[in-house]
Amino acid sequence: MTPTESTETPDGSNTNGDGKGTSVIVNAIAVLKSFSAEEPLLGVTEIAGRVGLHKSTVSRMLATLEQEGLVERDVDSRRFRLGLGMIAMAGPLLAELEERRVAYPVLRELTERTGETSALMVWNGVESMCVEQIPSRHQVKHLAPLGARYSEALSSSVQVFLAAEDQDRVRSLLRSGSVTLPSLDADAVESYLRRLEQTSKRGWAVNFGETSIEEVGVASPVYDHRGDIVASVLIPAPKFRVSQDTLNSLGEACADAAAKVTSRLGGRPPA
Repeated sequence: MTPTESTETPDGSNTNGDGKGTSVIVNAIAVLKSFSAEEPLLGVTEIAGRVGLHKSTVSRMLATLEQEGLVERDVDSRRFRLGLGMIAMAGPLLAELEERRVAYPVLRELTERTGETSALMVWNGVESMCVEQIPSRHQVKHLAPLGARYSEALSSSVQVFLAAEDQDRVRSLLRSGSVTLPSLDADAVESYLRRLEQTSKRGWAVNFGETSIEEVGVASPVYDHRGDIVASVLIPAPKFRVSQDTLNSLGEACADAAAKVTSRLGGRPPA
C-alpha cells in the first residue's frame, strides 16, 4: 500500500474531490504500519520519511489518531507509539480466531516443557504474524510480541508457510522483495526452495542465528481439516542456550505441540 500525498489548500483542505477519503485512509494506515516491535517509538520526522508524506500532514494525522487512542505520546521523549485503542480494535478478531483459542493451553505446556517462549503465528500472504505468545520465565529470553510481523525468508515461521506454497509463488515473493532473502541470484533461490522441501519433510523449520546472530527459532505447521496450513507454532530462544542437540529437542517439541493444536482443531497433515 503506497501513501499518496494529496493536494492541499492553504487552510489544509483537500482538492482531490472523491479521492480525499481514500487517500486519507491509505495514508493513516501507512502511518500506523510504520511502527514495529523493533522500533515502537517514532517521531514525526521519522514517520514522515518512512511513509513519504510532509511532516505537517503526518502531524495532523497523528493528532487525530491520538484522539482516537490509536497512538499515544511518550511522556519523556514526546515520540509516538501505538495506543491501546489498537488492542480494542483487534480484540474481536483475536477473540474469534479459533487457532489462537485452541493453541493457548498447548503453548503453555510447550513453554513449561522447553523453558523457552512459545508463540502462534499466522500468514497474511507475505508476512508471518504473531497472534499469541507465552513468554519464557528465564531472565534472558527472546519474545515474539503480539502483532510482530516477519518477512525474512530465513525466519523459521516464514519457512513453514512458504514450504506450503507453489514454488513459482515463492520465487515471485522473493523477486518482488515482499519476502526478503539475503541473496537473490538463481542459485540462492533454488537452494532456498530445496531447503523448504527439507523443512516440509522434517516437519519443522530452523533459523539458527540467520536473521539475528543472537537468536534461534524453530517452527512447525498447524493444519486444518483440509490438510492446509493455517498457523505455525514458533519457539524463539537465545542462541547461547541452544546447542545442536538442544536444537533437535526444541524442533521435536515444537512439532509435537503443532500436532496437538492440529488435533484440537480437527485438522490433519496432508497425505
